[in-house]
Order: sequence, then C-alpha cells, then structure tokens
Amino acid sequence: MNSGSWTLVFAVALVASLGLRAWLASRQVRHVARHRDAVPAPFQATVDLAAHRKAADYTLARIRLGQWQMAFGAVTLLGWTLFGGLDLLNGFLFEAVGTRWGGLAYGVALFAAVFAIEGLLHMPLDLYATFGIEARFGFNRMTWKLWLSDAVKGLLLAIVIGLPLVALVLWIMAASGSLWWLWAWTTWAAFNLIALVVYPMLIAPLFNRFEPLADASLEARVRALMARAGFAAKGLFVMDGSRRSAHGNAYFTGFGAARRVVFFDTLLARLAPEEVEAVLAHELGHFKLGHIARRVVAMLGTALLLFAAFGYLASQSWFYTGLGVRPGLGGPNDAVALILLMFVAPVFGSFITPLFAGLSRRHEYEADAWAVRHADGNALASALLKLHEDNASTLTPDPVYARFYYSHPPAVERLAAISPGATP
Repeated sequence: MNSGSWTLVFAVALVASLGLRAWLASRQVRHVARHRDAVPAPFQATVDLAAHRKAADYTLARIRLGQWQMAFGAVTLLGWTLFGGLDLLNGFLFEAVGTRWGGLAYGVALFAAVFAIEGLLHMPLDLYATFGIEARFGFNRMTWKLWLSDAVKGLLLAIVIGLPLVALVLWIMAASGSLWWLWAWTTWAAFNLIALVVYPMLIAPLFNRFEPLADASLEARVRALMARAGFAAKGLFVMDGSRRSAHGNAYFTGFGAARRVVFFDTLLARLAPEEVEAVLAHELGHFKLGHIARRVVAMLGTALLLFAAFGYLASQSWFYTGLGVRPGLGGPNDAVALILLMFVAPVFGSFITPLFAGLSRRHEYEADAWAVRHADGNALASALLKLHEDNASTLTPDPVYARFYYSHPPAVERLAAISPGATP
C-alpha cells in the first residue's frame, strides 16, 4: 500500500464511522422523543409518566452532547493527522528534547504532550457533561473542589504509573528486534493483570472511601449467597458514590485474594435487602458462569492481534506519511507510531462495536438467569426497574441503536426474560 491509498482508506473509514454513528443517534433521538409521552404498557403500573419523561429528556440531552463530542473528536483527529498537528509537535519535541536527552526521553515527552493537549481540548465538553447535563437532571454531586482534587490525583497517577509504562514499552520497541510487539504485549498484559490486584487496594481508595458493610442482617444474607455461589471475597464494602453522583451500582473487583464486593451507598439507600441480594446474585452470576475470565481472555487476545498488526504497520513508511507525519527525523519513530495507532484504532474498531455489545448482552441474560435460580426473581426485576428509574435510563430505546451499542438488554426485554412472573 502507498501513502495515498492509506490516506483514502483512513478518510473513508472515518467518514463511514461518523455517518453510521450519526444515523444511529438520529434514530435514537426520534424514537425516544416519539415515545416520550407514553409509558410502555408493561410498566404503566410501576413507572409514572414524570419519571418516564425525565428519562427521555436525559437520554436526548446525552445523545445531543455525544453528537458534539463526536464531531469535535473528528476535528481534533484530523488536526493531529492529515492537517499536520502531530507532525509539527513531533518535529518540535525532537529538536527540543530528543537531540539533548535522547530518543526515549523524546518519546515519553511526545506522549505526555499529545495526551495533555487532548485532555485540555476535550475538557470543556467533559465539564459540561458533569456540571451541565448531570446537574440539570439532579445526578451530579461533584463539587468543583472535588473535581479539581480528582484531576490532580489522576495527573499524578499518570505521571507515576503511566509515563514509566510508556517508557518501558518504547524501550522494548527499540531493543527487542522484529518481535518487539510480542514483548510489548506481554508487558501490557502483565500490567493489566497486576492492576486487577493493585487497583482495589491502592488506587480506588485514593478517590473514594470504602467502609465495611455495617448492616449485619444484609451482610449475613450476602455471605450466605456467596457461600452458595462458592465465591470468596476479602470483604464487603460500601463506597461513597453519593459524593459524586446520584447513580447507584454494585460490583466486585480484584483478583484472587484481593477480590472485594462493593456497594454504592446510593444503591443501599434505594433498594430493599432482598433486592440488594438479587443484584449481587446477578454480579456473582458473571463470576460463576466464567464471564469475567472470558472477557479478560478476549481483551488480551484482541490486544495481541492489535500489537501484531502494529508490529507490521510501524515498519511501513506509508503508515506515517498517509496520516500526515514525516517519519525518520534522525531518531526513532516508535512514539509516533504508537500514538498514530491509538488515534486510528477506534475509527476502525467502531464497526465491530455491535459484536462485543451483543456478546455482553448475552452474558447479561445468562447472569440474570443464574440470579433467578439463586435469589428472588421478583426482587431482581423490581431492583432493575428502580435502577433504570434512578439512572434515568430510557425504557423506549430505538431497537437498532440498542442492538449496536447496548451492553445490557433494554429493560422491556430483560425483565420479560427474567421470568413471566417477575415482569412488572
């Protein structure tokens, strides 16, 4: 392939991706707006019209913001690539850093500069999502002080953990010969597996408080469920999710002895004990049915394919020039190649989104079925309905949009599948 052909392939993929996503969003907007003033028949006895309208309005607001984010993301992507932004920054940093401190320092500096600029460019829309839309619909609990604290902590973590990891990958690329991509993937995989252990114990507590579950009766109920499932956890914790958002959730995290069961405080405040048990049963169903392990294997396998493809692309001059970057500035091109891959992979990856979404929905159905066998199906149905209402999730998504994007089945289909008797 030559650079002109690669430019054309990239441009066509970008336009097709944008067109597909815009079409899906327009379908969702029309469908949700059309059904805004009528609660679906299966929910008329349990969902009031005001809550249904709020969910519709919240969905429409987030879709419209997503359209702006998509358009702005496309503009910045073109700015970095075909319009020469990355090439300009690359040349400047090579002269300023590479000639003085060497190729590794230059590569790390280029990474840091690109993602710092990206973060600043996208910050206004991200802030509007939190302090505009989330606040307007009563979900945001984040203060500006807390937002700034989170931002500083995130920046420090990126410096302490992210930059050394980038430096290690760049060093591997330069030192490992033609199979560098295999060693780089091994490093990336090891980092992610270690993070499963380290994150719940060291990283998550930097952002949230985790207190042991204080409700003795609920703890006994949960412990009995975990015993039936053969699930061992280091502890049961309540997270102060209400500091940032009114949304509720429950999950388990970690690996091996570091596994933890975590409940948002907003979830415990909203659900009855039998509903909490049913929600946790669903999460344990993912564990018991091997979904977590399969997702980790799928993630690692997909990453291996990407690294292998990258091993080929990084050695092709047309990969750089076709995306508006001049390779070979007297130093290594490893950082440029890695950044370009991270820019273009989502463009092509958007076309396989429905495959992963469909697999996720199947796992959700399976976990629901497992939960019904080990907990109260009616309690699970009522809990899911409350969570839909509390999170302002629309009950009337466009079917095509849902099939393409939704990682969880739409509420009507999901509750009907739990059991006829559990459907509201």
